[in-house]
Amino acid sequence: MNTSVVSPGRAGLILLLTGQMLPLIDTSITNVALDSITHSLHATATGLELIVALYGVAFAVCLAPGSKLGDNLGRRRLFMWGVAGFGLASLLCGMAGNIEQLLAARIVQGAGAALIMPQILATLHVTLKGTAHAKAISLFGGIGGIAFIVGQMGGGWLVSADIAGLGWRNAFFINVPICLVVLALSRRYVPETRREMPSRIDWTGTVLLATILCCLLFPMALGPQWHWSWPLKAALLAIIPLTFFMVMNARQKERENAHPLIPPRLMQLRSIRFGVLIAVLFFSVWSGFMFCMALTMQTGLGMAPWQSGNSFIALGVTYFISAWFAPRLIARYSTSTILLTGLAIQITGLLALIVTFHFWGMNNTALTLAPATGLVGYGQALIVNSFYRMGMRDIQPDDAGAASAILSTLQQAALGLGPAIFGAILLHALQNHHGNYTQAINVFLAVEATMMAGLALVTRCMRHHLCLPVVKTCQATK
Repeated sequence: MNTSVVSPGRAGLILLLTGQMLPLIDTSITNVALDSITHSLHATATGLELIVALYGVAFAVCLAPGSKLGDNLGRRRLFMWGVAGFGLASLLCGMAGNIEQLLAARIVQGAGAALIMPQILATLHVTLKGTAHAKAISLFGGIGGIAFIVGQMGGGWLVSADIAGLGWRNAFFINVPICLVVLALSRRYVPETRREMPSRIDWTGTVLLATILCCLLFPMALGPQWHWSWPLKAALLAIIPLTFFMVMNARQKERENAHPLIPPRLMQLRSIRFGVLIAVLFFSVWSGFMFCMALTMQTGLGMAPWQSGNSFIALGVTYFISAWFAPRLIARYSTSTILLTGLAIQITGLLALIVTFHFWGMNNTALTLAPATGLVGYGQALIVNSFYRMGMRDIQPDDAGAASAILSTLQQAALGLGPAIFGAILLHALQNHHGNYTQAINVFLAVEATMMAGLALVTRCMRHHLCLPVVKTCQATK
């Protein structure tokens, strides 16, 4: 078994970052294509929620096992498996003849993304040192903004251009040649790495987590359509015993040194619990925001896909700029200060959006939305950059992998559940406002702003506990 560490070089780095962009771009492209999918496959609002949500849940559930499999079997191997699975699923998405086939393909696509993402960061961490490592990690952290812009603009153009009469299907087909190029070159340019001592996978915990997420996802997505019938209520109630079994399973595996999916001893740390709070509140709201805004602009305001995509350009640009400068700001100030600043800017942007929709209504354009969405994007990047730093603050080096897996899994789970939860809020508001999208989106934006204000209040209350070690470290450094 070859465990020698070789630098990936520039070509390998480009391939890894291209692999990273595939799942990120796909999320943006899917949001842009929602209205076209509705007309083509006769999808309901619930179906649209599931198109986004099932991908995120599959991503979250498979993330930790994907990371462990990469450690054990080889990170390049799992990266290539993930790219192959993602490419095949993209092909099946584009060929889907009905909403059920599209949903099934989206689950496979989410699983493929979960195999790709952990291998990239782990490979960069293991193979690069010093300045090269710092630059690669900065690119890894900031590429989300680039992927967002490419996905929104490229996806909008692909759907609107209607190449070969394929419409929204091109938004998925475009992934296939990119995946083939990455597969063709990865074996040559991406080094193979793995752990010397294989680690066991908590399959029981993984299955329980998947079941819990499904018991939350499907009632929230199907509730308004099925009038909250008893099977949906039973599924929600089942979350309580399932969570209990998951905790018991984790405690037993921890006693046996068997590496549970979510180690209970780490969940006792204040920083991890706060990271979980950020993951649940912020990332569910973020994905819900993108879904509800895309639906409002295309179905409500009647924008073409390219117009809807262009409406998010300001958000993507400010996100990228903010992400680029965020590490320096965090180094100069405390992480909690930057988190509070990000929340304040985002709340201001959300309130500005409410005012924009109130005054411009159905006449909104990408230009009228730009100032408010730009503020939202700048604040989001500050929050995201603070997330892992805040959550990992009390973690010892030996627990870094497990803690990162907890935060990443819950982050992706929240991203997956957001469209179902907040899509239901939007649909309920639409019913109350007789189909008026501009009034309904303002109800959602008010809920989001309130949740972000609550997160800011909690952050401020916990600021002393979360920042004291940082302040001491800064003083010691001086």
